[in-house]
Amino acid sequence: MPDISQFDRVKSAIEGWTEATSDLDLMNRADLPGSIPPSSASVLIPIIAREGEANVILTRRTTTVKHHAGQISFPGGRMEEQDKKPESTALREAQEEIGLDPRNVEILGRGPLHETSTGFLIAPIVGRIISDFSPVLQEDEVAEVFEVPLLFLADLGNYRIECREWRGAKRYFYVIDFRNYRIWGATARILYGMAERLSV
Repeated sequence: MPDISQFDRVKSAIEGWTEATSDLDLMNRADLPGSIPPSSASVLIPIIAREGEANVILTRRTTTVKHHAGQISFPGGRMEEQDKKPESTALREAQEEIGLDPRNVEILGRGPLHETSTGFLIAPIVGRIISDFSPVLQEDEVAEVFEVPLLFLADLGNYRIECREWRGAKRYFYVIDFRNYRIWGATARILYGMAERLSV
């Protein structure tokens, strides 16, 4: 499939991607303790063409960061005062974390807000990397950068639901494995939402 048709498909899917999501979607909120007021944040879902196929760029966080240590995530973080909109946050954070020049990103659209169980309200921004890109890692936050084929992430059959105890209640969450990477939590939930749109 030519890469341009994949990007067109993603852009079209985002236009209809409006239903907000949450880490708690699979749980009965009445059984869980109250959550703290969320902080606004934004992530970039960077998609790049590789040999005619579209790949999504993901990061593995270091074990020393304050939030989500060692987990797989998108480049992103908390909105700051100078950020005019969620896209500004996502592009700024992607430049800081993986060295992605904002001028090398075409914004394809914004997904619905995602509420995390750790107190963030995330705006997912989907962007196409225009030209070739070699990551430069912010080593205190990012341990590794890797790519996953979009077609793999768009296949709902690759996702499963797992359960574990969390704050005295059972927590259910989405998981998708790629090679030796275990993608779960907010990242998997956002990807699952995008996969739902791409499968329509």
